Amino acid sequence: MSAHIIDGKAFSAKVRSKIADKVSALKSAHGITPGLAVVLVGSDPASQVYVRSKGKQTVEAGMNSFEHKLDADTPEDVLLALIDDLNADDSVHGILVQLPLPGHLDETQVINRIAPEKDVDGFCIANVGLLGTGQKSMVPCTPLGCLLMLRDYHGSLSGKNAVVIGRSNIVGKPMAQLLLNDSCTVTIAHSRTQDLAEVVRGADIVVAAVGRPEMVPGDWIKPGATVIDVGINRIDTEDGKTRLVGDVDYDSCAAVAGAITPVPGGVGPMTIACLLANTVTACCRINNLAEDDFLS
Repeated sequence: MSAHIIDGKAFSAKVRSKIADKVSALKSAHGITPGLAVVLVGSDPASQVYVRSKGKQTVEAGMNSFEHKLDADTPEDVLLALIDDLNADDSVHGILVQLPLPGHLDETQVINRIAPEKDVDGFCIANVGLLGTGQKSMVPCTPLGCLLMLRDYHGSLSGKNAVVIGRSNIVGKPMAQLLLNDSCTVTIAHSRTQDLAEVVRGADIVVAAVGRPEMVPGDWIKPGATVIDVGINRIDTEDGKTRLVGDVDYDSCAAVAGAITPVPGGVGPMTIACLLANTVTACCRINNLAEDDFLS
């Protein structure tokens, strides 16, 4: 069996095209331009690249992009004051503070300072609680991207057995909740799971989000299952270079699975697309406008 490759890059381009159409409609009908503010503290190279990409794609979708770059030693009260200003700014509909933060800053306090309606990462406790109880919330971008790809490939997910490997607050837990909300039977597996291989073998859908390179081999995968690989890991090669790999061993899993996301080019592009989608959704909610399901 040769797995169908779920092309996140191509799918995200379709999503961003829908977002651009929605933004254009908001401008013409209501004179409103969705705005996304991204706050970067410090000079982490990977974060800088990611923030630049977010800003570029925000502008390409016709939205306003506001970038705030702070020194690594910025005091917490200064960062919190900036968030307060962004919360009060009517031109800003989405606020994202790039993680990780420098060690002297309390990530929990910073995240929860963001107004829930502008929390386009979906990380604050209010949005976590709303998602967990099946209510309208801002949904974390990476799990949302995974869900959209699964729905696009399968249609209905109702009744499918899903295993999420990883229990992080950013991906694992919200991913499990989204699958549960779509009527999957969900297992969250982690480092303490007994006979992890056997647990995974029972899954129609496997979402790997553990941050361990090529941890999941092909013989863990049920023939025909769908594999969503959230991992992005850099490993050294024999020629002294590095390459990106996921949390699953791609070649062996692709030989068994019915469908699989590649790394790179799978989940990653969808994360930014869903960030833009969340910003548009936030703009609609803040202005009491019909959201309509423009991602369907």
